Amino acid sequence: MVETFAPVATSAGEGRLHIAAPGDPRAVLLLGGGHSGQIATPDLDALADALPGRGIGVARFELPWRVAGRTVGPRPPASDPLWQAGVDAVRAAHPGVPLFTGGRSAGARIACRTWTPDVAGVVALSFPLHPPGRPDASRLAELTPVGAPVLLVSGARDPFGSPDELASALRGDHAGARELVVVPGATHSFPRGATPTVVAAVAAFVDRLVG
Repeated sequence: MVETFAPVATSAGEGRLHIAAPGDPRAVLLLGGGHSGQIATPDLDALADALPGRGIGVARFELPWRVAGRTVGPRPPASDPLWQAGVDAVRAAHPGVPLFTGGRSAGARIACRTWTPDVAGVVALSFPLHPPGRPDASRLAELTPVGAPVLLVSGARDPFGSPDELASALRGDHAGARELVVVPGATHSFPRGATPTVVAAVAAFVDRLVG
């Protein structure tokens, strides 16, 4: 699948969509990068390579501060309205097509904070439940209000939240359904060998919701 690019105007300058999509997608997944804004990671690359062949378009949004050459963005939630511009652009390009949002780490947090009822589901790769060694500084409040299904894909050795910690957190009250998939041996980043697990989990998640 050949990736195309589209500029997105935001209040902080120009962002950029990296788009891999079939001609008539049955769903579209918009993904964001982590703290560094990097969208070329093994898991995000694998999703952009594999999902279009299953009828699912993938758009990765490079935030404007990343396009401008910076590798550290503003503190949360300053990037939220910039991300929303990307969501609006994808929605406008695919009217009536089920839209999923998500990302890895900080990108997953943004997708959760900005969720709206017209988003069919959220894909949270390595959702950072808390800073390493700081379980008291939980970010569960960002995840709880999402009123759509959320897929969490997390490494078995992730210092930002172990599978047991995530599973315990997910047993509480949430606005929507939650599913946790654990990647054996992985930490906060997923090695290239783990990408089939990530792709299979995300494809199954979308399939269950849109058919």
